[in-house]
Amino acid sequence: MANSTVTIRAEDKGSRAYRIRLLLSFFAIYILWGTTFLAIRIAVEELPPLFAAGTRFFTAGVLLYAFMRAKGEAKPTLLQWRSLTIMALLMFVAEYGPLFWAEKYVPSGVVSVLAATLPILTLIIEMIILRQQRMRPMLAIATVLGFAGVAVLLIPGGKQHLALVPCLAILAGATTWSLGSVLTRSMNLPQSRPITAGAAMMLGGAMLLALSAGFGEMHPFPHISLRAVGALLYLIVFGSLLAFTAFVWLLAHMPATRVSSHAYVNPIVAVALGYFMAGEVITGRILAGTALVLISVFLILRRD
Repeated sequence: MANSTVTIRAEDKGSRAYRIRLLLSFFAIYILWGTTFLAIRIAVEELPPLFAAGTRFFTAGVLLYAFMRAKGEAKPTLLQWRSLTIMALLMFVAEYGPLFWAEKYVPSGVVSVLAATLPILTLIIEMIILRQQRMRPMLAIATVLGFAGVAVLLIPGGKQHLALVPCLAILAGATTWSLGSVLTRSMNLPQSRPITAGAAMMLGGAMLLALSAGFGEMHPFPHISLRAVGALLYLIVFGSLLAFTAFVWLLAHMPATRVSSHAYVNPIVAVALGYFMAGEVITGRILAGTALVLISVFLILRRD
C-alpha cells in the first residue's frame, strides 16, 4: 500500500474530533497490536495454528471488504486481484502461518521481539536486493545491532533455551512480509487502502484455511473452549478490524515513519503482558536481546 499522505484542511487537523481519533488510532496500533501476541498464544493452545490464522484474517477481511463495498468503494480489477493475491501470499500466508505455529513453542513476548525485526529486514531488502537504499554508517550500525539482538536471543545459554526452528520460522515469515511491503509500492492495487487491506486479508485467510485443510488440521476437529473462542474473536475484532483499520487511517494522515513507531512499542507491551498475565519468564538474555533489537529499529525508523 502506498505511504502517501492525504492533505487535510488545517481546521480539521486542529479539531477536537481529529485529535481524539488520532490518539485512539495510535492506542490501537501501539497497545492493541501489542496484546495480539498473547491472544495468539492462547488461541493456538487449543486451535490448530493455520486454522486459527485463516479464520482470523478471512473473517476480518470479508467484514472489512464487504463494509467498504457497501459504502460505494470500487471493486478491484482483474489485474489488481492478481497483485492482491501476491500480497496476501507474502504478507499473510507466509508471515502469519509460521508465526501462529511458532507461538506453540516460543513465549509470546519473544515472538513479538523477533517480529519487530520487520524494519531491519525491510532495510536489508531495499539495500542489498533492490538497491533502493544506500548503506550509511548509522544504518550499518543499526543493522548490526539488530542482528546482535537476535543472536543474543537465539544462541543457547542459561537455563532457558528457545526453540530454534520456530524462531527461524518467525524470522523467515517477517522476511516475506518485508518483501511484500516493498513490492506493494510498485504493484497495481486498488486506490482505496481499506479495500486493499480487506481483500488481501480475505485472500490470505482463504489460503491459510486451504492449507489447514490440506494438512489435516480439521480432522478430527478439535474441541474449542470459550477461552480459545474469545482469543480468536479478540484477534478478529481488535487485532485486525480495529487496529489494522487504525493503521490504514494513520498512514493517510501521518508520516509513515511515525506510524511505524509501533514496531518498538508492541514488543514492550507483549513482553510485559506475557510476564504478568501468562507467567512467561524474562531472563537477562531476553532483556538484552530485546533492547538491542528495539534500539536498532529506533535508529532505522528515525533515519528520515
